[in-house]
Amino acid sequence: MSEERFGEFVLVRRHEQGHVAELVLDRPKAMNAVSTEMARSIARACAALGEDRDVRAVVLTSTHERAFCVGADLKERNSFSDADLLRQRPVTRGAYTGVLELPVPTVAAVHGFALGGGFELALACDVIVADRTAVVGLPEVSVGVIPGGGGTQLLPRRVGAARAAELIFSARRVEAAEAGEWGLVDQLVEEGRDREEALALAAQIAGNSPVGLRAAKRALRLGQGLDLRAGLEVEDAAWRATAFSGDRAEGVAAFNERRKPQWPGE
Repeated sequence: MSEERFGEFVLVRRHEQGHVAELVLDRPKAMNAVSTEMARSIARACAALGEDRDVRAVVLTSTHERAFCVGADLKERNSFSDADLLRQRPVTRGAYTGVLELPVPTVAAVHGFALGGGFELALACDVIVADRTAVVGLPEVSVGVIPGGGGTQLLPRRVGAARAAELIFSARRVEAAEAGEWGLVDQLVEEGRDREEALALAAQIAGNSPVGLRAAKRALRLGQGLDLRAGLEVEDAAWRATAFSGDRAEGVAAFNERRKPQWPGE
């Protein structure tokens, strides 16, 4: 396993087996509160991962024992002028869109607090694996703002408009069991196993065609919100991008020869 640090607070681990990378939130003294510097580092790390053709799946993890991420660094923001806050906005947006726009499947491994921008980082992933200590929520209206890392758009796509409205308007925190029932998280695992289970899922995902995975994610994301006819056109374009690829030829050959595919990734 190799490691690469992006600034002080973000680490990328590339697992040598399985084409899986971890995007690690590593600001434990602040429970991974997202400062300007940390946001910039998340965006840089995502840009590097997006360009790495060897990576087929990314797992978003935390080094803090009791928190995934508690959201924006409000201590930093307390010193901001309006001009400072305006200058910070594109930097913070870059962190959330960086995760959201990763071209490969992403899995969030959540334990403890995932609040505000922390939960939005998880929502930006394709799948959320949470352990039984997880507490999630979007409490932004309780401090005079709104979710600004994609929460007002991603949460209703996950749980529906009414439930998203109730959670955002009430600013309440949701514990793991209810989060699982409502679909706020996708897999609920035993305490302390969120990272292990997320990595296992990512390894299973990464065993599949890299061309197919990227095309499938593109079709899923671009098709959201479209009517069925338009969505099927998106799917057809993604299918055409895979149907004449080396991965497709290798996948069919491996199936017929009853062996494990050796994906060319093109």
